[in-house]
Amino acid sequence: MLSKKIVSTSTSKSSPKTLTLAFVVLKNRILLGMKKRGFGAGRWNGFGGKVLAGETIEVAAQRELLEETGITAEKLRQRGMLTFHFENDPVTLCVHLFSTSNFSGEPHETEEMKPQWFPLTAIPYAVMWADDRYWLPVVLSGKNVAGEFWFKDTDTLLKHRVAVV
Repeated sequence: MLSKKIVSTSTSKSSPKTLTLAFVVLKNRILLGMKKRGFGAGRWNGFGGKVLAGETIEVAAQRELLEETGITAEKLRQRGMLTFHFENDPVTLCVHLFSTSNFSGEPHETEEMKPQWFPLTAIPYAVMWADDRYWLPVVLSGKNVAGEFWFKDTDTLLKHRVAVV
């Protein structure tokens, strides 16, 4: 069972950075967002971001989903964790994955993201992070994952490992 009670207390630049990433899946569709600014701009992705001090990871995932899409997750399911290393950045990113099909509200564009529904058979992997094609299909098949990815830069995936947990 994956823990939902983890609370962020990290403030050091050399400490791992705790992040969230949530995917909304409804029937045979997935809601992705085109990142409009900042880290990952120009890519389709799930919705998420930083965990604020004193905030649980699940609460952070719900908050980020609301901020980036305008929808409220009624229930999130924890799906695993991904760890990212970038060659010229000493900070490791620890990303807690969630999914939901229970939400209220209608997705709409925000300053950060432009949401769009995609059929599960037409996920735009070519315009997503290079790691997504290795773990997202596993999550969409109903399994939980643990993955670790090493990037040279934001476009070049050097190596990876993904396990079903």
